[in-house]
Amino acid sequence: MSLIEAIIASLSGDEVVKEVRIGPFWTGVWSRYCGLASTTFTHEHENRFPVGEAGFLTGKSARELCRYATSTSLLEASIGLAAINSLLEVDMEQCQDINAGELLIERGAGKRVAVVGHFPFVPGLRRVARELWVLERRPQSGDLPADEAANVIPGADVVAITGTALINGSMESLLKLCRKDSLVMVLGPTTPLTPLWFDYGVDLVSGTRVVEPEVVLKFVSEGVVFKQLHGRGVRLLTMAKKGLK
Repeated sequence: MSLIEAIIASLSGDEVVKEVRIGPFWTGVWSRYCGLASTTFTHEHENRFPVGEAGFLTGKSARELCRYATSTSLLEASIGLAAINSLLEVDMEQCQDINAGELLIERGAGKRVAVVGHFPFVPGLRRVARELWVLERRPQSGDLPADEAANVIPGADVVAITGTALINGSMESLLKLCRKDSLVMVLGPTTPLTPLWFDYGVDLVSGTRVVEPEVVLKFVSEGVVFKQLHGRGVRLLTMAKKGLK
């Protein structure tokens, strides 16, 4: 069973979808809770709409939308991950209110660090890491192209992977590149906060819990980037593997 299938299988119950918002940066689905995922899309083939059932998503069951997570349409996969996060029961006793960027800067000091995805904390991490590689599908200055992952990740002491790798289907191949003795983190609002990650070699999981759905969905529609959401209707949470030092 794939990781995404295992996460879907672990979900309990079902709920009616109250609302779906697809903003330029974030996608939100509100069912049991409000879940977020990065809005990801590519130009579809001529005979394929980005979202086949667009206009008819509200009122479906959350589980129906969760199945979108394995779609070949990246925009449908974004909706699917947001739906998973909207249905997921998070064990809050396993979570701490810790910012992933601050934790990485602390854990990455003096280490060789690989980050998949260009995050706002990269400049701070670059100042303290012994060596830093940033892998990106759309590289910015100082980044490496994503297809360099196989050359970089095995040499890293600390690996941080964006949760959006679940959307584009690259997550499991990236995790397989990590050394068994490396510290592995998956992070970002797309990331489901589930201990299932620990069965796939992940040590730290950092994600988001929406506590004010109406506020957050309004922001999603108005084009906020995640930094603008910090402290406004969301909690940043981190879950650690038991026994992690």
